[in-house]
Amino acid sequence: MDTKAKRPQNREEDSIKAEIIRRFKANPAIFIGTVVVLIIVTIAFVFVPALVPNMGGLGVDLTFGYYEKEPIAYRPGNYLARMRDYYISEMQGNYSADEADFVNFQAWQSAYQSAVIHTAILQEMINTGYEPPNSLVDREVALQYLDRYRQENDSGKMTLWRNAKETIIKERYLQDQYEILKPAGEEEFVVSMAVPQRLFEGTAFKLQDYPETEVAAYAAQNSALFRSIHLSRITITSGEQEARQILASVKDGTSTFEDAARNQSQDTFADRGGDMGVQMAYELATIIRDEAERNKISALKKGEISDLVNDGENWMFFRAEDDPAPMDSADSSQLGKIRSYILLFERGRMDDYFIRRAEELRARAAAGGTGGFSAAVEEAELEKFSFGPLPVNYGNQPVFPQLEKIGTFNDAVLESFATSESFWKTAFSTPLGAVSEPLVLGDQVLLFLPLEEVEPGEYAAETLGPFQYYVQVSTRSIDPFFFQSPKFRDQFWQTYSRYFIGE
Repeated sequence: MDTKAKRPQNREEDSIKAEIIRRFKANPAIFIGTVVVLIIVTIAFVFVPALVPNMGGLGVDLTFGYYEKEPIAYRPGNYLARMRDYYISEMQGNYSADEADFVNFQAWQSAYQSAVIHTAILQEMINTGYEPPNSLVDREVALQYLDRYRQENDSGKMTLWRNAKETIIKERYLQDQYEILKPAGEEEFVVSMAVPQRLFEGTAFKLQDYPETEVAAYAAQNSALFRSIHLSRITITSGEQEARQILASVKDGTSTFEDAARNQSQDTFADRGGDMGVQMAYELATIIRDEAERNKISALKKGEISDLVNDGENWMFFRAEDDPAPMDSADSSQLGKIRSYILLFERGRMDDYFIRRAEELRARAAAGGTGGFSAAVEEAELEKFSFGPLPVNYGNQPVFPQLEKIGTFNDAVLESFATSESFWKTAFSTPLGAVSEPLVLGDQVLLFLPLEEVEPGEYAAETLGPFQYYVQVSTRSIDPFFFQSPKFRDQFWQTYSRYFIGE
């Protein structure tokens, strides 16, 4: 695992950073004449990897520091070079081409800090006398670099072999640190959190399957909301007095409604002579707050003009272009609007419907004995899904077995499962072999059948990998040890300013 640490800034570092930014913003041409041809970086980041290797012929020594007299220097293909290329590729999508020289500086600094830790770990392991067997290095090469290894010349093969050896040495160091740093009994405690584990079957009623018969029945019970109306509107923002004058001129024929709308209305329908198109009565709620006023407007007969209506800020009046018409239950577009209305404003009606259906399925499953759940799901023409074995893993933490994609559920649904206390409580409090109570989650009503609880088995060994990863990340706390060690000699700023800034 690659690690890096941030060293405290000193005045020299701050001044160099400030100088880089100042020179870049003041006159980017300064950098063209320096030893490092930064014009290559400014044109495109993809050329950065070719930037410094060309300096080799000039006799430039890019040594940025030492650890126990081991130089931390740029060499084509070495760790510092690889990390510099990595940071360039990571940063290039986050900055513009005008910031290329600053990106180059940040990439070199980050790569250098990683290289300090890398070199220090290797030197400390050398001091212990650790040397990985050649057979182990050969296996690492085969696992990581086999295809590339076959294509390299002898020098390239030796570089890959050396890289593989360094990887093994670092992994051994980090494993040793893990063993030293881990709290006593921590692994056993983490493993115990994965018990019990359950296997499940389940099914889901989806709100999108709410039947049209139910939609039509609701519409019939609330017919006034869903009658079709065709209105035109004039909106006046300058005040009630002017609005009344315009309304009077339309009613006495001094001005036509269409001319008044085009010349004096201040809304999106003005260019259309005020025509709002055909809509359902409930849609007036977005512009008329008072229910009694809405009912009056939606009941206007063809040609009738309303009195003034105030929406809190503006004044408006309406004209009916057609008589109001009852909902057409055969019109799928009208049913679609009503379905949307129910979903937005009467969601509980949908939930209650599917909860009743879920309770019916649950009763049939209980009456059917063994296999009753599967038979009831099939009879209801639903899809059955299964998942597990799974422990309680709120938030889908990767250190434990995670929810996997099940049935036709998508990632968003699984995420809502993982962060729902109701899901975990329902899944693990329902007795084995019994169907759970209906659970409303997202746009579904769910039923679960816990089949059995299983022993973790080899789970303890599987846990160590990700668990060790989290502990290894915390070993960054030892990185300052290397930067503060008397074995470390830092000359990054001197080298960078000499060759990259031209001082």
